Amino acid sequence: MRSTAVRTAAAALSALAALLLTPATAHAADPGDTIALPVREALAALPVQDEERTGYERTKFRHWIDADRDGCSTRAEVLLAEAVTAPEQSAGCQLTGGSWYSPYDDTYFTAARALDIDHLVPLAEAWDSGASTWTAAERQAYANDLDDARALIAVSAASNRSKADQDPTTWQPSATGYHCTYATDWVAIKTRWSLAVDPAEQTAISETLGTCPNAPIEVTLAR
Repeated sequence: MRSTAVRTAAAALSALAALLLTPATAHAADPGDTIALPVREALAALPVQDEERTGYERTKFRHWIDADRDGCSTRAEVLLAEAVTAPEQSAGCQLTGGSWYSPYDDTYFTAARALDIDHLVPLAEAWDSGASTWTAAERQAYANDLDDARALIAVSAASNRSKADQDPTTWQPSATGYHCTYATDWVAIKTRWSLAVDPAEQTAISETLGTCPNAPIEVTLAR
């Protein structure tokens, strides 16, 4: 009797999970809704289209604003949020001391100036993948997205400049242990902002995720 009850309960939970973690849920959702689905299914749900760079200028994404007018720019907000050891903060949000970990290259730093704030999905990549049709306000929101901790990340200046505006087709973090997280977060941000992937990008991410757990991602849709 107990065994039957356990199997029945397990089947019910499995059915519930399947209902919650489906691409159809993502398609039915609206901006502001939170969705959850396995990362490989999230990748499969992204639109696939060729990239188009025409008209791109970095200045079309106004970034490092002080959205809450507390004296700290978006860059400083990320540094404060991701510090391993909290820095001291003086007038004008000047940061001294503190320490940070750069997951791209598995390295620690003790000076904020040694770090860049990386747009996990670069601004140029966002433009290529759909942001060219956005309003200036939408591009500003993307460039300063503090509402999803995966969107902006403090990393070594060297790794960020090595990456530049490349996608996972041509660039991966030198820290191989971070590849699964990088691919998963890339899919999460593209899902959050309803951005497309090009065929080569989809293949490269799929190959990486094929070696990773098919973990669920939770995303609050921005668009």
